[in-house]
Amino acid sequence: MKKIIIFVFVAFLISNIYGCLFVAGAAGGVGTAVWLGDKLTEQVNVPYDRAVNAARKGLRSLRLAIDKETKNKDVTQFLAKYTDGKQIWVDIRPVTEASSKVEVRVGVVHPDKEAADKIIKQIMRYM
Repeated sequence: MKKIIIFVFVAFLISNIYGCLFVAGAAGGVGTAVWLGDKLTEQVNVPYDRAVNAARKGLRSLRLAIDKETKNKDVTQFLAKYTDGKQIWVDIRPVTEASSKVEVRVGVVHPDKEAADKIIKQIMRYM
């Protein structure tokens, strides 16, 4: 009886782990932005430099002044302020030569998902 209980428990854990991986993989595959670790993340099929330019244009088109732009080979980060004064972080990371990851966070203590979604959608318009 003890072996059956352990087997059922392990089977339950494995199905949950693979279910989560499947859902995360499906969401990333269709180009849907996913909220992870207090930021909105989307992988795009555009080169790193093009994604960086799209982020810059997207922020400017929303009339969000870029306070700081830091760029190196692994990430470009834009710091700006949202219309209500909340801090904005936009990180662009290369994934492959033809794809990049865009991460947007608005707010420090209580991140604003709606504002991050608005920004990432605007960035996507320029890709």
